Amino acid sequence: MKTIEDVLTRMDQIVTECKAQQSRIGYFAILYRQVTRRVRDGILVREFEDNARMEVLDVLFAKRFIDAYDSWKHGIKPSESWRLAFEASKNSGNLVLQHLFLGINAHINLDLGIAASETMLGKDLGGIQGDFNKINSLLAELVDGVKANISTVSPIFGWLIPLAKGRDEMLLNFSIQLARDGAWKYAGEYHADLDKDFQIQDRDRNISKLAQKLISPGKFLAFIVKIVAFAEWKSVSRTMDQLDILASHS
Repeated sequence: MKTIEDVLTRMDQIVTECKAQQSRIGYFAILYRQVTRRVRDGILVREFEDNARMEVLDVLFAKRFIDAYDSWKHGIKPSESWRLAFEASKNSGNLVLQHLFLGINAHINLDLGIAASETMLGKDLGGIQGDFNKINSLLAELVDGVKANISTVSPIFGWLIPLAKGRDEMLLNFSIQLARDGAWKYAGEYHADLDKDFQIQDRDRNISKLAQKLISPGKFLAFIVKIVAFAEWKSVSRTMDQLDILASHS
């Protein structure tokens, strides 16, 4: 994959595959395809500080998800944070938002810093911070759009969010804001360290712990999750179609 169009072609295939197999990995794939489209459109109108570089970042970033997905499909172990997200996709008891956050957790907290460093190979990482923040806020915008309208596929969760007044992140032990800040800090550590493998393994271990918390959020929250999950749509492909609509309107 060399261009964003190559990435989008592959993402289309993954979305189709997930629909056909009723795989919940499709929830993240749908959202991520929207992010990729949004970045492509931004490049076309020269929205970024360095549009050619943004395409390189986007391709490297997407490749980490696609490679992890392909590895897992072929029985090869991906990073632990992706493995947990993929394994959790088999469980119908997890919420749509849990699946989305597990994908975002692995992708922002681990993959984004690595992709940013690879994009700036041999250069000062600071040069890409503006565009790094931009890709992050695009992702956050789409997730906010989905969360604001999640009541379509998850009636009870939609009802809980106004009551939580922004504390819905607490409900799932996951904050995109924290993930974004942590991702930039990690990019710097990864960029500066000669032992890249150690950096990836160490970071992956920590991010996996976050994934575990997302999967098992404690007794009280697990009880709420059960109630919310009970009312969620059961058809994966139908939920994916609805997420596509929510994300494209945000």
